Amino acid sequence: MSELVTLGMPVFNGEPFVAESLASLLAQDHDPLEILVADNASTDATLECCRDLAARDPRVRFLTSDRNRGAAWNYNRLVAEARGTLFKWAAADDVCRPTFVSACVNALDAEGPGTVIAFPRSDLIDEHGERIRAVDDSALAVTSPVPWERVGQLLENRFEWHPVFGVMRTAVARSTDLIGPYVAADIVFLAEMAMRGRFVQVPETLFLRRYHAQRPLVASLRFEDQAAWFDTAGGGGAQFPQLNVGAALVRAARRSGLPAAAAARCAAAAASAYILPHWRHIGGEVKLAARARVRGRRGALAPRSTPGP
Repeated sequence: MSELVTLGMPVFNGEPFVAESLASLLAQDHDPLEILVADNASTDATLECCRDLAARDPRVRFLTSDRNRGAAWNYNRLVAEARGTLFKWAAADDVCRPTFVSACVNALDAEGPGTVIAFPRSDLIDEHGERIRAVDDSALAVTSPVPWERVGQLLENRFEWHPVFGVMRTAVARSTDLIGPYVAADIVFLAEMAMRGRFVQVPETLFLRRYHAQRPLVASLRFEDQAAWFDTAGGGGAQFPQLNVGAALVRAARRSGLPAAAAARCAAAAASAYILPHWRHIGGEVKLAARARVRGRRGALAPRSTPGP
């Protein structure tokens, strides 16, 4: 019998595309399958759309929330709730062709436990489902037996991070810090996974990644807005995006479970492939952080204009 795969769909106000996206998950030819829909307190008709489609399908479970806690929390609770030994995140505006899951499962089975993510080739589509272009993300198939080589190759990518939507080993994903509450946390997650194993790419184009004006990380280029999408409480430190990612990559190497020398080489690979190319941005963010800290201390020491409590 095939392994149970959990497909986790995090969604907030996904009404325009969620029905098509969920239908593509219901049409997967892999069996057994569990589909988790995690609604982050949508205020549109998202839940109604999902429930209408899933009314007669016992494979679907719903997770709800009393308020929007941000995408990082919503993504991560899907991994915690997953019953499958294999797991896939599925965005509520993307489309998966019917053999996406089965092809990735077959690739993982063929490669063995040292391979932790399988992902197919991808096309970009627009809001109407029309093809924009193919994506060449073959460089993200990091297959070296050496963890720091995998990390270095992965982080040299400057485009899409589609393996985050591949099929992965649930236990391995749970051993990472998952999606952190800061901009570009998916990069750090994939680096953590690369420290633990290889990525394989399925040669067929089975993933349709939708680009549209309402996509959260496209609709606004302001770091504050993007950080609020990841974490509505603002814990991501929106004004220091590159510094957050650089520091998180170093922490990821330290908690990787690798021997100390291997972990140090992973941190060095991350520094070479990601931190150094962004050193000007990171240096500027460090200066801003230091200035903000000084201003904060001055404010704390300033005399009160009115009596204290």
